[in-house]
Amino acid sequence: MASAPASASASGYIHPPPLTGSARMWGTLALSAATFMNVLDTSIANVSLPAIAGDLGVSPNQGTWVITSFGVANAIAVPLTGWLSQRFGQVRLFVASVMLFVLTSWLCGLAPNMTTLIVFRVLQGLVAGPMIPLSQALLLSSYPRALAGLAMALWSMTTLVAPVMGPLLGGWITDNISWPWIFYINIPVGFGAAFITWSIFRKRESVTRKLPIDSVGLALLVIWVGALQIMLDKGKELDWFHSGEVVALGIVSLVGLIAFVIWELTEEHPVVDLTLFKRRNFWAGALALSVGYGLFFGNVVLLPLWLQQYMGYTATQAGMVLAPVGAMALLLSPVVGKNIGKVDPRRFAAFAFAVFALVLWMRSNFNTQADFTTILIPTIIQGVAMAFFFIPLLTITLSGISPDKIPAASGLSNFVRIVAGSFGTSIATTIWQDRAAMHHAHLSESVNLGSTATNSALSGLASAGLTPDQALGTINRLVDQQAYMLAASDVFYASSLIFLALIPVVFLTRHTKAGAGSADAAAGAH
Repeated sequence: MASAPASASASGYIHPPPLTGSARMWGTLALSAATFMNVLDTSIANVSLPAIAGDLGVSPNQGTWVITSFGVANAIAVPLTGWLSQRFGQVRLFVASVMLFVLTSWLCGLAPNMTTLIVFRVLQGLVAGPMIPLSQALLLSSYPRALAGLAMALWSMTTLVAPVMGPLLGGWITDNISWPWIFYINIPVGFGAAFITWSIFRKRESVTRKLPIDSVGLALLVIWVGALQIMLDKGKELDWFHSGEVVALGIVSLVGLIAFVIWELTEEHPVVDLTLFKRRNFWAGALALSVGYGLFFGNVVLLPLWLQQYMGYTATQAGMVLAPVGAMALLLSPVVGKNIGKVDPRRFAAFAFAVFALVLWMRSNFNTQADFTTILIPTIIQGVAMAFFFIPLLTITLSGISPDKIPAASGLSNFVRIVAGSFGTSIATTIWQDRAAMHHAHLSESVNLGSTATNSALSGLASAGLTPDQALGTINRLVDQQAYMLAASDVFYASSLIFLALIPVVFLTRHTKAGAGSADAAAGAH
């Protein structure tokens, strides 16, 4: 196969020709492996949270900080990718990002307590930010323009397989080895991906130039997003706005957000281009994408917590329940990608929201007698929604945007989506705790010595050899199990209704044909 001629940009920089033969194959594998490792880390810890929390002496709900800290830091780093790649070069930045990800993964595994683990997860999220956007850019530069769709299809497969493998791998590692190994497995993958990428791409480095960085905007972004996430994570422990600390965090976040918006709208080189929100398709598409992803991710974290804490599932069994979520997405995503230019993407997105609503309604009908198959079926159906969710919504969000604005728009939509995922996790677990406390109080009213059922249960437990205190403790655990099941049902049902409410939001956008830029950037949704 003959390589295409190199092309020159307006600045005189000569773009290298597409790769050919084994170099393209190994380059694709290396870039996909790095992406796989990154995406895997967003799901592999989900089923390991109870084990991590127990080992480090915190509650499972505090354990969710392991996920939210990574997500927020990752989101903050994404908008910096453009500036960093122009300053240091795409290849150097990508390889450095992978190697630093390996280092921080190793540190996460060594963390002796929860505070240290969260610090290392923040660092891991920060260095991971450039990996996914740059893997796309390098992959597209490796293929002729006519094969760009194939390149993105290959790349997308890794982002769909990773969520399937994450819970299974995380569960098996947690049950059979120990939780630090969910981080250590990144080390060989990262070293291999970095070595192959550097070997193939080092002579294809992009042009570098010194650009001013919006340091004030970046600082304000970190302050308001960080304060809001800490407030969401700690609110349930500190009784929300009855706590001075939570009130202070809320004020810092609000003032920081207002200052950030004012600064970014007046800055010549903003870290986030907020003027994109003037476009109806962008703001409506980004709203639907981020709220939908926040609901999806919050429920994906909540389900294994409930199964392991109150349904007696091991980490491996919880992983098996979550794993099939990507199976249908893997089969249907190529079909969606092939037809995205022929069918109104709003219809695809509306269908995805309807299926998500159905899945969560099915989960809202679970009870403590639900068997493995009953819990598994909605997970399999959810894969259908995933296939019709990411690519159509990114296509809508990026439609009509000029090619030079696509990187900024893709980065901003990814930032909003990832932050929404972290917020969704905190909000879902907080509501779950609050509703469980309410249900526990209501159920406990029926447990009294004037109740025939209570006396019968206490007599049966006493005849089994339990002391009165042990018998009451057993009944309390049963009440807890019912309370948390009812609370999970409440979260699932409310999420289902919100998904239905998002369908009209999708149709606020204008129908435009999917452009090349949109298609190229669509994979970045994962």
